[in-house]
Amino acid sequence: MKKRILVVDDEPGFTTLLKYGLEGEGYYEVYEENESPRALIAAREFDPDLVILDVMMPDMDGSDVAARLREDSRFKHTPIIFLTALAINAESSVGASKPTAQTYLPKNTPIDKLIECIEEKIGRHAVIPLR
Repeated sequence: MKKRILVVDDEPGFTTLLKYGLEGEGYYEVYEENESPRALIAAREFDPDLVILDVMMPDMDGSDVAARLREDSRFKHTPIIFLTALAINAESSVGASKPTAQTYLPKNTPIDKLIECIEEKIGRHAVIPLR
């Protein structure tokens, strides 16, 4: 069964690029949302195994979206990967191998490195506990 990934970014071209890159692997189904206030609605409809969030977005930034997701018991333990155009340091992803640890990656991270991070969080064939 394919893992479900919700990608939230205000740049439609970027979310489409991620969608094609991830779905091209054959292990993931990706839902794109380009309006941060609609991210929680999209999560409820799509029920993702993992969420990829842009850090800086109009209306609500990624940390606000993450906080709203965490308020919903269905997504309290859903792994989140933040993508940012901001400069980040090595300590930004401390605990990245832990499934629910917050992970920050630069937006220009190569797709194979993003997939490695996703696999650390949810695996390709791992069983995800029922919510």
